[in-house]
Amino acid sequence: MKQITVMEKYPVFTLEIEKSETTRKNVDEILAYLKSKIEAHPIAIYIGEFDHYTHTSNLEVGEINPEIKDAKNIICCFGKVLPKAEVLAVRPRSIGVAELSDSFVVSFLEAPNPDANSAMESWVKKI
Repeated sequence: MKQITVMEKYPVFTLEIEKSETTRKNVDEILAYLKSKIEAHPIAIYIGEFDHYTHTSNLEVGEINPEIKDAKNIICCFGKVLPKAEVLAVRPRSIGVAELSDSFVVSFLEAPNPDANSAMESWVKKI
């Protein structure tokens, strides 16, 4: 798992998983696995999924890198405290899964909660 900066400002954890390194065959299987991890977590709550690929491909002005075959996000929240209203700006969490021809790229924005980062990193590494 690498930590990178995307667009010169977003701290992102990312992992590229070769298809030969996992038993999961597609984005939906990876999202199902992640959903099971979210639902088993004592604090995290599953919110939903977003089909980014379909959304973007349906836009008249939408552009998708031709290497990307599918792209979805699973959305959850680890919020156990709400110390001030501005915290809402960094919630909920989203884990993105993109399918390329020979691999999957899984990524998520660094959370202000180290426990959330640890959980998501652990889940992703087990894909």
